[in-house]
Order: sequence, then structure tokens, then C-alpha cells
Amino acid sequence: MTILDYKAAGVDIEAGNEAVKRIKKAVEKTFSPAVLTDIGSFGALYDLKTIIQEYKQPVLVQSIDGVGTKTILARMMQKYDTLGIDLVSATTNDIIVLGAKPLTLLDYIANDKLRPEVVEQLVHGMAKACCENQISLVGGETAEMPGTYLPGEIDLVGIITGVVEKDKAILGKNIVPGDLVFAFASSGLHTNGYSLARKLFFEHNRFTVESKLPELPVTLGEALLEPHINYTLPVQALLQQSIEIKGMAHITGGGLLENLPRILPRGCSVEILKNTWPQQPLFSLLRDLSRLDDAELYRTFNMGVGLVMIIAPEMADKIHLALKKMPHFKLYEIGQVISGDRKVKLCA
Repeated sequence: MTILDYKAAGVDIEAGNEAVKRIKKAVEKTFSPAVLTDIGSFGALYDLKTIIQEYKQPVLVQSIDGVGTKTILARMMQKYDTLGIDLVSATTNDIIVLGAKPLTLLDYIANDKLRPEVVEQLVHGMAKACCENQISLVGGETAEMPGTYLPGEIDLVGIITGVVEKDKAILGKNIVPGDLVFAFASSGLHTNGYSLARKLFFEHNRFTVESKLPELPVTLGEALLEPHINYTLPVQALLQQSIEIKGMAHITGGGLLENLPRILPRGCSVEILKNTWPQQPLFSLLRDLSRLDDAELYRTFNMGVGLVMIIAPEMADKIHLALKKMPHFKLYEIGQVISGDRKVKLCA
């Protein structure tokens, strides 16, 4: 008689234990004194006393996000560490646009078969990004689900928690026509538009991740796997200097056309001048290969813009001065708020 056990069914508990050993030290480096539990606890304990004392009316800000089908590209490249960076950036940017200070991150890694070396790369990437942005990687889950995922497939999701003073939450309510629109440059696609990009590059045009195109300084795979930028440091620098930011939008799925209206009050639209920031070669390639019109391109991809800020005109010089010591974050004035019905108008 054949005896079946959990491993024979496709779930390897020992592989899970090995993964924990590989990531333990990296995760612990992200802990602040507020973290009260270690890896392996059923839940994460985080002491809010010190944090709360810094606020009059602290409000928790939370968001959940993943890295989408960029996981498929990572599998093609057999390189997973940058996905961890992507996850931290994608989730963090979603709450800093509300004025929040990020505190903790919980991650969820799901796959058909747990591979300790893959988990190690993913978590080491997360830990690196968390340390750089003072976020505690307080816990996570690895789910091995044969049959749910195809061989080699992975999924990566994170839940970010932050805090903001109630009356300082940035909600876009004070935006008015005449305000200026500033944008931080992206580092490529970030984490959106990969389903179309993969189809265009790898199916329709038969490129590979090793393809060297004259428009790109690196291989196609390296260009597409470029990590998502985290804008926590420049945004916090502006807020700490009491520079009023009326509204911010993280440019993710839906691009400029779908994300900017989310922060606009009634009576306001935005006019974007497309030639006000450098065109990245990757987006020029996507434009040429897809032959899509601008409306679809700017809805599918971020088109080189990662985060948008709306400010009063008198704040423009202050923002440039405040970011003078952070030249690696490229900032451009790309448009203005106009009267309208919460739409984005693209202009040449």
C-alpha cells in the first residue's frame, strides 16, 4: 500500500522551515523598538505608545497591493530580489500620498512549490527596501498550494500600515484651478502594464529577456525588471518642512488618466503637457510597437511618471529648494489644474 503524506501531496514543511532560516536575520534588521514579536509568532505585536505620543489625533492608514504579472518576468529572468523592492514601493507609495508615515509591512508569498532560495531573494529585497525607508517588516505568510498555481508560478502581496495626523491627511479637498501639477519620474513601468508589455515584446515581436535593443542601455529583461521607485524620503522631506501639498497621486494601474481624478474635487480637471518630462526609451518602444493612441497609452502605462503632487504656485520654488539635496529624485512641472469635471486633458 502506498502511504501518502503532506510532502507527497505537494507541500513541503521542511522547505518552509529552511526558508525561515534564510530570511530571519534580514527581517530582524528592519525591526524598530516598537516590534514586540519575532518571526514565527501567530501575529505581529507592534507597540503604538511612542508613535501615538507624537500625534494629537493619530489615524491609521492602510493599503494592500501586489506586484502583478511582473512576477512572470522575474521567473523568466530567474531573479526575484527586485520584486521585494517593488512590493515595498508599491504599497508604501499608496499611503504616503495621503500624508502618512509608513510603519509596518506584512507580506504574503504564494506559489505552487515553496523554493527557499526564491523566498530568500524576495524577502531580502523587501528587507532592504524596508530598512531604507524605516519600515518594520513585521510578519508574513508563505503559502504552498500545488494545483492552485502552475509550476513555477508565484504571487506576492503586501499590506502596509502607516499613521497620519487627522487634520493633516492629504485628501485633495483644497485643490483649485490655477494650482500646479508636479511629477516625480518613474524608473520604467514600475508594476503596471506588464500584461500588455509582455505580449508586445515576447509574443508579437519574439524578443527575449536577453534581447539587446539599440534604444535601451541594458537588455530588455533588465529594463523591464527595473525596481519601482519609493518616494517616501522626498515626500517626507517636503512635509517635514511644512510645505503644503494639496493632493498626491501614485501613478499605478490606470496611469495618469485614471489615478489623477481620484484626488480632484468637483469643479476641477487637470491639463497635462506631455513634453514637460523626458520620454524614456522604454515607453517610446511600447508606443511604436503597440501603435496605441495616447489615451490608451496613458491609461495603461505610467509613461515615465511615478507620483504626482498638486501645489499652489507660490510653493513651487520651495519644493525645488527642499529637494536640492535629493537630485536622484527627478521632479518636473507637468501641468496645471483647470476648471472641469474631474478629467485629465493631455496636451502636446
